[in-house]
Amino acid sequence: MKFQSFQLHPLVTAGVEAAGYTEPTPIQEQAVPPVMQGQDVMGLAQTGTGKTAAYALPILHRLMQGGRRHVRALVIAPTRELAEQIHEAITVLGQKTGLRSVTVYGGVSIRPQVETLRRGVEIVVACPGRLLDHIGQKTVDLSRVETLVLDEADHMFDMGFLPDIRKILKHLPRKRQTLLFSATMPQEIRHLAKDVLADPVTVQIGTAAPADTVSHALYPVSQHLKTPLLIELLRKTDTEAVLIFTRTKHRAKRLGEQLGQKGYRTASLQGNLSQTRRQAAMSGFRNGTYQILVATDIAARGIDVSQVSHVINYDIPNTTDAYTHRIGRTGRAAKNGDAYTLVTGEDNDMVRQIERVLGKPIERRKVEGFDYSSSAPKTDNEFSRPPRHFTQPRRNSSQKKPGTQSGRAAYVGR
Repeated sequence: MKFQSFQLHPLVTAGVEAAGYTEPTPIQEQAVPPVMQGQDVMGLAQTGTGKTAAYALPILHRLMQGGRRHVRALVIAPTRELAEQIHEAITVLGQKTGLRSVTVYGGVSIRPQVETLRRGVEIVVACPGRLLDHIGQKTVDLSRVETLVLDEADHMFDMGFLPDIRKILKHLPRKRQTLLFSATMPQEIRHLAKDVLADPVTVQIGTAAPADTVSHALYPVSQHLKTPLLIELLRKTDTEAVLIFTRTKHRAKRLGEQLGQKGYRTASLQGNLSQTRRQAAMSGFRNGTYQILVATDIAARGIDVSQVSHVINYDIPNTTDAYTHRIGRTGRAAKNGDAYTLVTGEDNDMVRQIERVLGKPIERRKVEGFDYSSSAPKTDNEFSRPPRHFTQPRRNSSQKKPGTQSGRAAYVGR
């Protein structure tokens, strides 16, 4: 099957060809036709299956007819990184259309977003909190939205965004097309889907289990030996880009520093970074400036780097869904990848749950030549949190904060 079979608007097809795409992925093949027909769609697919284009292409096709310079399509995403990734995909695919897209999220000044919205855009890609700020300040008009997309709905639930989503829905037209995409389907998302989707077409690609292009291995180790084992593992492993997950922001920062001291080109990605530094870390990882990115789960959402050869769980995730999302960053685009997890005795319950999802035991490995017998220091301050002498007040998301500004006017594709 070729993209031409969708009979997209010629300028949308031209953008697809300019991007070098020839054959649609399974989710695109199944989702594009009903979305083009105006039906509501619930898409269930693993990370990296091409779901962004599955809804972006029909939206671009639809927007080629009708008015310009007012918001006609709204995409809601859980994180800034994912919002930027979606915006970039729409930009590439719609590069010949002249349609305008803007990202709207917190952590940056709201004023450029206000100015861009005032000048007029057809597509808004937004995070819930900042979008509600714009709604409250009456700087965005959603009354003519024709298509709503809820992307990575399960992660929005994980982050506590469902109440915000329901508030946003009150400001949208009742008569609209709604598309919901999720890698997993917890009960709360099923309830949301039932409330917001009208007679939806369900498109499911595979299951919520990790992709079969990824091999898995466990490395049992004492907590105090995790860092030296990781360094030895990296030294003895042939890798391309490596994504390492930690449980906390402090640990991501500290581990990134330690790997940098060992000579690795490393960046850390965690919530305390300014938007400028977050984007610099992401861009550097994508273009190869950094070989290793150390990240927390939330910060890493939206990373789409096809060259990731290894995902390493420095800390085992708290849920099987989180494990699926993490390792979905490797083994993409039909390439093989490796998922390594450093585990302690306290992780046995989660290991068993992950093995049940995989349907088989995970191989236990040891790094040859590594000294596992080294005793723990009497006081292990390696990853202790720094003392907190005071608590700063929360910054309202609409307040100005240093960093890169989202919301700059941009033609789709520019």
